[in-house]
Amino acid sequence: MSLFDSQTKKSPPSPVPLWSVLFLLFLFGVAVFGDNGVLRAIQGKAQSDVLADDIRRLEEENAALRQEIEALRSDRKYLEGIARKDLGMVKDDELVYQFPAEEKKRLAPTSPPVSSP
Repeated sequence: MSLFDSQTKKSPPSPVPLWSVLFLLFLFGVAVFGDNGVLRAIQGKAQSDVLADDIRRLEEENAALRQEIEALRSDRKYLEGIARKDLGMVKDDELVYQFPAEEKKRLAPTSPPVSSP
């Protein structure tokens, strides 16, 4: 046997130790299910999207309320419209007609006549 013969012989691949496979599985579990794992990041992204939608909706609502406040402060016709609609107010020279509300007629269910024996 020469020096070259021993180098050319290939030995069968050594099996991967069980502890290294278990360690890799543990790292995978921590990466996916841990406190800072992939699942937590996905949940955080979904929650962030929901909160961003809430913020957008509330900003639109705030803008509408600011416009209404400004109209209440400066627009006399808007203020008059609210007084008429919500409070039922009228001007001195106006005449108000009130009509009674129609009463809904309730029809009692009719039953067939009962014959006595």
